[in-house]
Amino acid sequence: MTIEHPASLPVRLGGLDLANRFAVAPMTRVSAAPDGTPTAEMADYYAAYAEGGFGLVITEGTYTDTVYSQGYLNQPGIASDVHAGAWRAVTERVHAAGSRAVLQLMHAGALSQGNRHRDDTAGPSEVPPLGEKMPEYGGHGPWPTPKAMTQDDIDVAVRGFADSAVRALDAGFDGVEVHGANGYLLDQFLTAYTNTRDDSYGGPVANRVRLAAEVVAAIRAEVGPEFCVGVRLSQTKVNDFVYRWPGGAYDARIIFTALAEAGATYLHIASEGRDWIETARLDGDTTITGLARLATGLPVIANGGMHELSQAAQVLRDGHADLVSIGRGALANSDLPRRVTGDRPLEAFDHMMLQPMATLANAAQWRQAAARVAV
Repeated sequence: MTIEHPASLPVRLGGLDLANRFAVAPMTRVSAAPDGTPTAEMADYYAAYAEGGFGLVITEGTYTDTVYSQGYLNQPGIASDVHAGAWRAVTERVHAAGSRAVLQLMHAGALSQGNRHRDDTAGPSEVPPLGEKMPEYGGHGPWPTPKAMTQDDIDVAVRGFADSAVRALDAGFDGVEVHGANGYLLDQFLTAYTNTRDDSYGGPVANRVRLAAEVVAAIRAEVGPEFCVGVRLSQTKVNDFVYRWPGGAYDARIIFTALAEAGATYLHIASEGRDWIETARLDGDTTITGLARLATGLPVIANGGMHELSQAAQVLRDGHADLVSIGRGALANSDLPRRVTGDRPLEAFDHMMLQPMATLANAAQWRQAAARVAV
């Protein structure tokens, strides 16, 4: 007798009823038009996951203003009504297949390697990011030292998030996810070594999480109490796989509580480039995802190696999270939830699955890659 995988069971995420607990993790695809407008190929790409049975489809990080937020060339935006109108083709396709769509809102801050609007970058402090730009997404060489954001810069960034959430609502999305993870702007403010400010945004962790909380509160004020507003967090980053919150569980409680009080619907805990088990453990047997659930009472999505179905089952059964999000495993298996319910094996991920969409070498390669994912 086949035992049903716990991720195949329905779940409620805020006001959203989901067919199962499988979510598509946000993945940078840099597949929009040069001006950030979503393309027809992108609608095909996201629809493939909905048609493959994922209960929740979370988009790639989408830039929120035309000042400092864009991180990559050909990154999609939600910074204009034109952007929003093009995203509607995505939401309509996802909804037609019976899934829910959440748009991830992203400000790259100091980790910008392709902003069509300007050449300089901005972050919490004049601290150069670790490492070098990512060649997979068209970057090379060291990151530039950002300018320290003024209060006016911060206000513009917060307004960009809030206005973009309204556009996402108008485009038919069921919610938005604030990208506070992986080394981008909100995470830069949260991270001790990239935030050396001596004002109300710097110093103790309660100050360093302030900007993320202000963003959530500003969005909530614009979209009302029912719209889904998630927050993605991580300790690790695209340019730093070893960083952990200095205060461990103490810091985590402050961060999670501040975001819940600001109006978050759910928390999405990511493991950039790492397996969940490597980054989830805190003090004793406590996990970061389990603590997020306990401290806030909010639904929690766990990310990191969840295509390992035994691990995903343990995370859900043992109460560490309410949903699991899958990235590379989803790239290789756009129908992963249907494979699980049908007890069919998963296809292995091939790193080359990233390349055609990441480099945009030519449109024909992109379409062929999208078609392979959709099968």
